[in-house]
Amino acid sequence: MVQLLISTARQLALKIASYGVMHLVVAILVAFAITRDWRLALAVGLVEPFFQTIAYSIHDRVWHRVERRRMLSGLEEASEAFTARLEVMSAEEQSRAHGHHGHSHALPRSLRQVALKTVTYGVMHFAVAVLVAFALTRDIAVALAIGIIEPLVQTVFFTVHDRIWSGIEARRERRRSALAKA
Repeated sequence: MVQLLISTARQLALKIASYGVMHLVVAILVAFAITRDWRLALAVGLVEPFFQTIAYSIHDRVWHRVERRRMLSGLEEASEAFTARLEVMSAEEQSRAHGHHGHSHALPRSLRQVALKTVTYGVMHFAVAVLVAFALTRDIAVALAIGIIEPLVQTVFFTVHDRIWSGIEARRERRRSALAKA
Protein backbone atom coordinates (compact mmCIF):
# COMPACT_ATOMS: atom_id res chain seq x y z
CA MET A 1 0.00 0.00 0.00
CA VAL A 2 2.81 2.43 0.89
CA GLN A 3 4.64 1.54 -2.33
CA LEU A 4 1.45 2.24 -4.32
CA LEU A 5 1.00 5.62 -2.63
CA ILE A 6 4.62 6.59 -3.32
CA SER A 7 4.37 5.47 -6.95
CA THR A 8 1.08 7.31 -7.43
CA ALA A 9 2.43 10.48 -5.79
CA ARG A 10 5.50 10.33 -8.04
CA GLN A 11 3.29 9.97 -11.15
CA LEU A 12 1.12 12.86 -9.98
CA ALA A 13 4.20 15.06 -9.41
CA LEU A 14 5.49 14.22 -12.89
CA LYS A 15 2.11 14.99 -14.44
CA ILE A 16 1.94 18.34 -12.60
CA ALA A 17 5.52 19.21 -13.60
CA SER A 18 4.86 18.38 -17.26
CA TYR A 19 1.71 20.52 -17.17
CA GLY A 20 3.70 23.40 -15.66
CA VAL A 21 6.31 23.21 -18.43
CA MET A 22 3.60 23.03 -21.08
CA HIS A 23 1.79 26.04 -19.53
CA LEU A 24 5.02 28.03 -19.48
CA VAL A 25 5.89 27.25 -23.11
CA VAL A 26 2.36 28.00 -24.36
CA ALA A 27 2.18 31.28 -22.42
CA ILE A 28 5.52 32.41 -23.86
CA LEU A 29 4.57 31.43 -27.43
CA VAL A 30 1.16 33.12 -27.25
CA ALA A 31 2.66 36.28 -25.77
CA PHE A 32 5.33 36.30 -28.50
CA ALA A 33 2.75 35.78 -31.25
CA ILE A 34 0.87 38.83 -29.96
CA THR A 35 3.76 41.14 -29.02
CA ARG A 36 6.53 39.98 -31.40
CA ASP A 37 8.93 40.78 -28.55
CA TRP A 38 10.81 37.88 -26.91
CA ARG A 39 11.59 39.90 -23.76
CA LEU A 40 7.91 40.68 -23.17
CA ALA A 41 6.93 37.12 -24.10
CA LEU A 42 9.40 35.67 -21.58
CA ALA A 43 8.26 38.12 -18.91
CA VAL A 44 4.58 37.28 -19.47
CA GLY A 45 5.37 33.56 -19.69
CA LEU A 46 7.28 33.58 -16.41
CA VAL A 47 5.24 36.07 -14.38
CA GLU A 48 1.68 35.17 -15.40
CA PRO A 49 1.80 31.51 -14.24
CA PHE A 50 3.26 32.65 -10.89
CA PHE A 51 0.30 34.95 -10.23
CA GLN A 52 -2.12 32.38 -11.67
CA THR A 53 -0.85 29.88 -9.10
CA ILE A 54 -1.47 32.31 -6.26
CA ALA A 55 -4.92 33.21 -7.61
CA TYR A 56 -5.77 29.53 -8.13
CA SER A 57 -4.80 28.75 -4.53
CA ILE A 58 -7.09 31.50 -3.25
CA HIS A 59 -9.88 30.40 -5.60
CA ASP A 60 -9.49 26.79 -4.50
CA ARG A 61 -9.60 27.71 -0.79
CA VAL A 62 -12.77 29.76 -1.32
CA TRP A 63 -14.42 26.88 -3.17
CA HIS A 64 -13.27 24.39 -0.59
CA ARG A 65 -15.19 26.41 1.99
CA VAL A 66 -18.21 26.58 -0.31
CA GLU A 67 -18.15 22.80 -0.82
CA ARG A 68 -17.26 21.86 2.75
CA ARG A 69 -19.12 18.79 3.94
CA ARG A 70 -20.63 18.71 7.42
CA MET A 71 -20.58 14.96 7.89
CA LEU A 72 -16.82 14.38 8.02
CA SER A 73 -14.05 16.07 9.95
CA GLY A 74 -11.57 18.15 7.94
CA LEU A 75 -8.87 15.48 8.18
CA GLU A 76 -11.19 12.68 7.06
CA GLU A 77 -12.52 14.84 4.20
CA ALA A 78 -9.03 15.74 3.00
CA SER A 79 -7.85 12.15 3.28
CA GLU A 80 -10.85 10.81 1.37
CA ALA A 81 -10.56 13.41 -1.40
CA PHE A 82 -6.79 12.87 -1.69
CA THR A 83 -7.04 9.08 -1.92
CA ALA A 84 -9.90 9.33 -4.43
CA ARG A 85 -7.89 11.65 -6.65
CA LEU A 86 -4.90 9.31 -6.48
CA GLU A 87 -7.24 6.45 -7.46
CA VAL A 88 -6.38 4.51 -4.30
CA MET A 89 -10.02 4.57 -3.22
CA SER A 90 -12.30 2.13 -5.00
CA ALA A 91 -15.20 3.37 -7.13
CA GLU A 92 -17.65 2.06 -4.52
CA GLU A 93 -15.95 4.06 -1.78
CA GLN A 94 -15.89 7.18 -3.95
CA SER A 95 -19.61 7.06 -4.61
CA ARG A 96 -20.89 6.05 -1.19
CA ALA A 97 -23.24 8.34 0.68
CA HIS A 98 -22.59 9.49 4.22
CA GLY A 99 -26.10 10.12 5.43
CA HIS A 100 -26.72 12.93 2.99
CA HIS A 101 -27.61 13.32 -0.68
CA GLY A 102 -25.37 10.57 -2.02
CA HIS A 103 -22.62 12.77 -3.34
CA SER A 104 -19.04 11.63 -3.49
CA HIS A 105 -16.57 13.30 -1.21
CA ALA A 106 -14.09 13.21 -4.06
CA LEU A 107 -16.28 15.00 -6.60
CA PRO A 108 -18.33 18.21 -6.64
CA ARG A 109 -21.92 17.73 -5.58
CA SER A 110 -23.82 19.15 -8.55
CA LEU A 111 -23.39 20.13 -12.16
CA ARG A 112 -24.42 23.65 -11.17
CA GLN A 113 -21.55 23.86 -8.67
CA VAL A 114 -19.11 22.46 -11.23
CA ALA A 115 -20.27 25.00 -13.82
CA LEU A 116 -20.13 27.90 -11.36
CA LYS A 117 -16.69 26.89 -10.15
CA THR A 118 -15.46 26.60 -13.74
CA VAL A 119 -16.89 29.99 -14.72
CA THR A 120 -15.41 31.72 -11.67
CA TYR A 121 -12.05 30.09 -12.41
CA GLY A 122 -12.23 31.27 -16.03
CA VAL A 123 -13.05 34.83 -14.99
CA MET A 124 -10.22 34.78 -12.45
CA HIS A 125 -7.77 33.38 -15.05
CA PHE A 126 -8.78 36.06 -17.56
CA ALA A 127 -8.46 38.87 -14.99
CA VAL A 128 -5.02 37.74 -13.82
CA ALA A 129 -3.76 37.29 -17.39
CA VAL A 130 -4.98 40.76 -18.40
CA LEU A 131 -3.60 42.45 -15.28
CA VAL A 132 -0.18 40.82 -15.61
CA ALA A 133 0.01 41.53 -19.35
CA PHE A 134 -1.05 45.15 -18.80
CA ALA A 135 1.47 45.63 -15.99
CA LEU A 136 4.22 44.38 -18.30
CA THR A 137 3.16 45.98 -21.59
CA ARG A 138 1.21 49.09 -20.52
CA ASP A 139 -0.98 48.42 -23.56
CA ILE A 140 -4.62 47.54 -22.85
CA ALA A 141 -5.23 46.08 -26.35
CA VAL A 142 -2.26 43.72 -26.02
CA ALA A 143 -3.28 42.86 -22.45
CA LEU A 144 -6.85 42.02 -23.52
CA ALA A 145 -5.57 39.96 -26.46
CA ILE A 146 -3.27 37.97 -24.17
CA GLY A 147 -6.04 37.65 -21.57
CA ILE A 148 -8.46 36.22 -24.12
CA ILE A 149 -6.21 34.17 -26.36
CA GLU A 150 -3.78 32.65 -23.83
CA PRO A 151 -6.46 30.89 -21.70
CA LEU A 152 -8.18 29.55 -24.84
CA VAL A 153 -4.94 28.12 -26.21
CA GLN A 154 -4.08 26.78 -22.73
CA THR A 155 -7.44 24.99 -22.67
CA VAL A 156 -6.67 23.22 -25.96
CA PHE A 157 -3.20 22.22 -24.78
CA PHE A 158 -4.61 21.14 -21.39
CA THR A 159 -6.95 18.77 -23.21
CA VAL A 160 -4.08 17.36 -25.30
CA HIS A 161 -1.91 17.01 -22.18
CA ASP A 162 -4.71 15.27 -20.31
CA ARG A 163 -5.32 12.83 -23.18
CA ILE A 164 -1.61 11.98 -23.37
CA TRP A 165 -1.51 11.33 -19.62
CA SER A 166 -4.70 9.25 -19.77
CA GLY A 167 -3.00 7.05 -22.37
CA ILE A 168 0.14 6.76 -20.23
CA GLU A 169 -1.93 5.84 -17.17
CA ALA A 170 -3.98 3.29 -19.16
CA ARG A 171 -0.79 1.61 -20.44
CA ARG A 172 0.62 1.49 -16.89
CA GLU A 173 -2.59 -0.07 -15.62
CA ARG A 174 -2.56 -2.70 -18.40
CA ARG A 175 1.06 -3.52 -17.55
CA ARG A 176 0.21 -3.73 -13.86
CA SER A 177 -2.72 -6.04 -14.59
CA ALA A 178 -0.60 -8.23 -16.86
CA LEU A 179 2.09 -8.55 -14.17
CA ALA A 180 -0.54 -9.40 -11.56
CA LYS A 181 -1.93 -12.19 -13.75
CA ALA A 182 1.51 -13.64 -14.45
